[in-house]
Amino acid sequence: MRFLNDVKPPYDLTYDDVFMVPSRSAVGSRQAVDLSSPDGTGTTIPLVVANMTAIAGRRMAETVARRGGLVVIPQDIPIEVVTDVISWVKSRHHVLDTPIVLEPHQTVADALSLLPKRAHDAGVVVDENRRPVGVVTDADLSGVDRFTQLSEVMSKDLLLLDADIDPREAFNTLDAHNRRYAPAVDADGKLVGILTRKGALRATLYSPAVDAQGRLRIAAAVGINGDVAGKAKQLLDAGVDTLVIDTAHGHQESMISAIKTVRALDPQVPIVAGNIVAAEGVKDLIEAGADIIKVGVGPGAMCTTRMMTGVGRPQFSAVLECAAEAKKYGKHVWADGGVRHPRDVAMALAAGASNVMIGSWFAGTYESPGDLQHDAQGRAYKESFGMASARAVRNRTSDESAYDRARKALFEEGISTSRMFLDPQRPGVEDLIDSIIAGVRSSCTYAGAASLAEFEEKAVVGLQSAAGYAEGKPLHASWS
Repeated sequence: MRFLNDVKPPYDLTYDDVFMVPSRSAVGSRQAVDLSSPDGTGTTIPLVVANMTAIAGRRMAETVARRGGLVVIPQDIPIEVVTDVISWVKSRHHVLDTPIVLEPHQTVADALSLLPKRAHDAGVVVDENRRPVGVVTDADLSGVDRFTQLSEVMSKDLLLLDADIDPREAFNTLDAHNRRYAPAVDADGKLVGILTRKGALRATLYSPAVDAQGRLRIAAAVGINGDVAGKAKQLLDAGVDTLVIDTAHGHQESMISAIKTVRALDPQVPIVAGNIVAAEGVKDLIEAGADIIKVGVGPGAMCTTRMMTGVGRPQFSAVLECAAEAKKYGKHVWADGGVRHPRDVAMALAAGASNVMIGSWFAGTYESPGDLQHDAQGRAYKESFGMASARAVRNRTSDESAYDRARKALFEEGISTSRMFLDPQRPGVEDLIDSIIAGVRSSCTYAGAASLAEFEEKAVVGLQSAAGYAEGKPLHASWS
């Protein structure tokens, strides 16, 4: 990346402060751009979901990995649960979504409690042999007594797909029958998964992030306190594909010690460590044994660190400096926090990030772990909270004494509750991924880049005023 007219400002920059200039391009198609990351994590799109309890769970991990990204399971979750999640995600299908499975004797209330867990909004009713006998959607259940059995309201007019059907053929079949989705079954007629028209289409556009055995990839985080080696070993034994060592202030002795401890286990997976915002931190963490450095202090939507402490750094400049330092060692950085639009992801990649972490942006989706709620106006939302908030600290210190928990709660640096509304046009995480990746692919073609490495090399970035940034925003109503 270079600055337009080679003008490098004497101050640090956020994503809003910069724009990209179009360059001569020989890239014939957006789909011809290779978005796989060079950092060894196996992502085929440069997106990583942050290790936040309100965002990163097994549904998110399955869905994002199927589209080529990676989800980091948080360090606050009990290790036994994390190992179960790893095993569960690695057993998921590459193309078919995991279905909501119901039985005929279950009630409308049972179905209504489960349907919001998946973007496809459909439950498959099966018999005692797991063969589909019907499907139910929210529309089928609307206005029906909650104690009514599903056998009385389910749709029995089923279209069944072969579990190993080609995605394009599946799309054409669904389109020909004017169906939005259909259950997929094996040779014995037993339910394997569910496939939507959009899901079939996406399966032709994205490549899943898979390990050497062809299983979906997943990452997990550990902290820097307690039995770091023991927890890391359990995660490695469970088959985790990337190990993240995480703390708010990554440039400290405890982090360096934790990295050395994990490196001594000789993991055959990338070690990610952070967070830091300066070249000195990159150097020290890489020399301790990290493969990838997580960059960002305070840019996240749930983070209050900068307002509480004055500590942090504008994210674009932090990523730019840290990526340049990591490159000297043949290593990489992840840009963690501060992205609110597809353009921000593109700017982070132009600055040198190999992957971009997304947190709160994905909180308002069907796939995040929280329960779907509605405000007084009927708008759907989910609650999100920061990992340094009082709420997260309470969860993290539940085994400690009341005094220690009360003392630690005084040092919060995050929001404990925030409503993240679902976008009616993009309520699922895959909808947001579509939007982000479309923007990033176009950014690469504007730069004349056929890969992420070329994008970092060829991007030309200029500085803009607040008015310049505002000029680029679309108007949803006339200005008169």
